[in-house]
Amino acid sequence: MDNRIKSLNVKFMAKEAAINKLQQVELWIGSTENEKLFQGYVKATAIMNTDVGKYDKKRAKAVILRQISKEKGNRYKPMKKRIFSCAATILFFWAQSCQQPKKRQPEHSPNIIYILADDLGYGDLSCYGQTKFSTPNIDALAANGIRFTQHYSGSTVCAPSRSTLMTGQHTGHKPIRGNKDVQPEGQHPIADEVVTIAEVLKKQGYATGAFGKWGLGYLKSEGDPVKQGYDRFYGYNCQRTGHNYYPYHLWSNDQKVMLKENEGDMDGAYAPQLIHEETLAFIEVNKDRPFFCYVPSIIPHAELKVLEEYMDKYRGKLEPEKSYKGCDADCPHYKIGSYGSQPEVHAAFAGMIHLLDEQVGEIIAKVKALGIEDNTLIIFTSDNGPHLEGGADPDYFDSNNIYRGYKCDLYEGGIRVPMIASWPGQITPGTTTDHASAFWVVLPTVAELSGADMPQPIDGVSFVPTLLGKDQPKHDYLYWEFHSNNNKTAQAVLMDHHWKAIRKVKNRAFTPVELYNLRFDPGEQNNLASNHPELVKKAMAVIEKEHVDSPVEHWQFDVNR
Repeated sequence: MDNRIKSLNVKFMAKEAAINKLQQVELWIGSTENEKLFQGYVKATAIMNTDVGKYDKKRAKAVILRQISKEKGNRYKPMKKRIFSCAATILFFWAQSCQQPKKRQPEHSPNIIYILADDLGYGDLSCYGQTKFSTPNIDALAANGIRFTQHYSGSTVCAPSRSTLMTGQHTGHKPIRGNKDVQPEGQHPIADEVVTIAEVLKKQGYATGAFGKWGLGYLKSEGDPVKQGYDRFYGYNCQRTGHNYYPYHLWSNDQKVMLKENEGDMDGAYAPQLIHEETLAFIEVNKDRPFFCYVPSIIPHAELKVLEEYMDKYRGKLEPEKSYKGCDADCPHYKIGSYGSQPEVHAAFAGMIHLLDEQVGEIIAKVKALGIEDNTLIIFTSDNGPHLEGGADPDYFDSNNIYRGYKCDLYEGGIRVPMIASWPGQITPGTTTDHASAFWVVLPTVAELSGADMPQPIDGVSFVPTLLGKDQPKHDYLYWEFHSNNNKTAQAVLMDHHWKAIRKVKNRAFTPVELYNLRFDPGEQNNLASNHPELVKKAMAVIEKEHVDSPVEHWQFDVNR
């Protein structure tokens, strides 16, 4: 069998579509017999001179083993059947590779893939300073594009952050200014009259898909993703059910998909894998037309669970380890919002980001394999800063880097997030920008790229000039407000890129404004409000101008007027 594999033209691997079809490596990967079986394959792969040559021998071996284990039942088949299945798979992809895809010439309206991590801190990527693990695929995206060092999320928790992303309006203007659950499943919906990114692009002829966690409207509400411009949705409608990685069900548009492998206390179907498969399928199906692929991953939000093969990569390497006792099978809220236990928190967290990085790499590979990379803009970012829930240990990983605060804070650690953009032939590789921007700039950016008109008043300025290396108009200021039930309600203003003002609500009263100079004090340790009353006054003027009472009473300031 070794010789047969060696005799196959290894060019099939140049068709990176083969990599994108991969499934989980099954537990029998370490078998001596299997190792010997694929020695020839590994040697052949090691000498490849294609783009896939960047993959090491270990990954090359994993590629073919994943193909064998494509169907869950394969591990129970006799070895002969596995070998036959493997050979057939190789021959299929080899035959496909003989038909090299033609690159589509860059067009006015590029494909747009927007990957949104969940609670990934500014320091959780190795290209942003993480040292306890690496993120090679995301790092490569940065090396081939532009890295933003002062990009901000729309808010400091999920729903309001994503709301600003979808609408181009900050949280002083958007009704959704915090998280608000709706029972039995879902969150407060985006209003029907608001126009989203997906609706803007759909009007321009784009296919639109969302894959992951929605959280902006329960099923059949006006905020349901299929009523907000998305042709295709697959994943979690509800943020609460998105706390669980082996859920009882997911949603495919408006159809509930029951996951029998996860019935009772079984953990058989890992949702991020299922969602990733649908993401890749959407990209492939729409390769010949403009598409917008929104990928709001649930990784690395708690709960902290990942497949065993990823746990094994970090087990015992991130000491001292930490454990967390959560809600298990004997808990009434098991798999319906409460976080499961995790005896190895550090290994799980690193393994989850390893998987996220791998999935980003497979999305990039899919785009290259389809020959559409020159006409595809890929953006990667996070919805807010690192969380503390479910046993997470952001201090151990320096997840917020040098910045103060976490998720639920309007300090830099809660809202400053990594952002990377790559667009071959358009964005200069390996560039960095300190242009200050936030989620509400994304809608005007994609509108400009697609030739669309602004559908509603917005707060953002397109960052297309930054992407293309041209002079960039700047915001005079950025404004946030966050409404919370845990004493975190606050307003924040960024002025002139480095003066940061924060005003909180405590005991039904606004606290005095805090003022920080991020240029010299990025960690927001030295309150300079008493030294610069003129800047405090300027910040208050912005707050008064930009805050409009939300029509939803839940998100109105509860203060004594």
